[in-house]
Amino acid sequence: MNYFKSMSGKQLFICLVFPVLLLFSGTVQAGNGTASILNVPVVYYKLGNGLKVVLSQDKTAPTIALGVYYNIGFRIEPKNRTGFAHLFEHMMFQGSQNLGKMEFVKLIQKNGGVFNGSTRFDFTNYFEIMPAHKLETALWGEADRMKGLSITQENLTNQQGVVKSEVRVNVLNQPYGGFPWLDMPQYANENWYNAHNFYGDLADLDSAKLEDVNSFFKTYYAPNNAVLVLTGDFDVNDAKKWVDQYFSAIPASTLPPKPDISEPRQEKEKKFTKEDKLANKPAIAIAYKMPDKNTPEYYAMGLIDQMLLQGNDSRLNQSLVQEKGYTGTVGGGINYLGDMFDYNGPMVWMANLIYDAKVNPDSIIAQFDKAVYFAENTVTQKNLDLAVIKMRSSIYDAIGGNFGIGKLNMLASFALFDDNPSKINDLENEFKKVTPELIKKTAKEYLRPGNRTILIIDPKAVKQ
Repeated sequence: MNYFKSMSGKQLFICLVFPVLLLFSGTVQAGNGTASILNVPVVYYKLGNGLKVVLSQDKTAPTIALGVYYNIGFRIEPKNRTGFAHLFEHMMFQGSQNLGKMEFVKLIQKNGGVFNGSTRFDFTNYFEIMPAHKLETALWGEADRMKGLSITQENLTNQQGVVKSEVRVNVLNQPYGGFPWLDMPQYANENWYNAHNFYGDLADLDSAKLEDVNSFFKTYYAPNNAVLVLTGDFDVNDAKKWVDQYFSAIPASTLPPKPDISEPRQEKEKKFTKEDKLANKPAIAIAYKMPDKNTPEYYAMGLIDQMLLQGNDSRLNQSLVQEKGYTGTVGGGINYLGDMFDYNGPMVWMANLIYDAKVNPDSIIAQFDKAVYFAENTVTQKNLDLAVIKMRSSIYDAIGGNFGIGKLNMLASFALFDDNPSKINDLENEFKKVTPELIKKTAKEYLRPGNRTILIIDPKAVKQ
């Protein structure tokens, strides 16, 4: 789940500090001025076995980023096997048909690369950043473990211990452990697929059997359930040749029917208090169920997030930090394990903060109500234009940073979930379609009190 095994809270894609690379180009005349537009090159095709392939060439630096995303995350992991998708992510580094234990790691590192993987709501991904001339090596390594893992009881037992240790360190023995990224889905959602402990109950992690791992791999780690994305400095014809050479013979699997992951409309506000004996201050998270993806309201919520929560100029930052002084910072957004583009099911828009014990949490909730009132009633075109600029900046930052990984993540998500990686170039226009009237309509429906869940961390263990 952690990228380079050192992240906590809201996950970022890479924890190394990389220079920002401007991986977009193109201009368009707008009135008397010139405005830049997003123009990410996309080559998209599918192999005979169903593997989706996305190639996005950029010659800015002599590096490549390669990602393989499997359309299986912890949202639909087996019941009574919580944490299984994450456990399996660890198994993917334990050796494959031609590479023994730790040999994949050595292969990447000795060739000047870095690598990692993560487990999310709706996918598990693996990626490498390599010198450009080592592309074939990276493709061969990923194909080798897609063909078959070294699934042994020794490896399983070892990684069960590693994951259980990770749970203890990051959640059970950590102040505010799991708050709110792990906690809130369990409180806000009703459907087990969205509401279970995806990091894993220790008893469930212990109960995983070798046959479970074999079945999981054969079912979900197949080319017809994956997308391969390549960004950076490469020759398209060479890339196509090697992708076909190493991946085309891997057999497809028979995928099971997708479970129903829908959530009922929430009609009544939920409020919970959770004990945290390790915390020294109370904390609060407030979450609202999101509109369905790709709807006009979905894009409106993205801009509401910019207006109310993102940046020092946002309504909640202004009121809670700068005016009231209830807290030093307010965190939050859409999808705490990624961003608003890389999930494919029910989601919440959420904000969280740690506050002084002398502050009544109702005072904090009142500031949320004021921010919601603004969104419902007084948003102007000027407010909206600024939100669009902020959203555009965040998209460009994601696409242009981390040696292509941000762009890779978007392309993979749009290929997996929409069968359309070129959607990356349409995002600006989708947000520009949003009107003040749509913002107000969306806020009235999705930011109503009946659609929210409030979770308070109380170090005093006050029960409700």
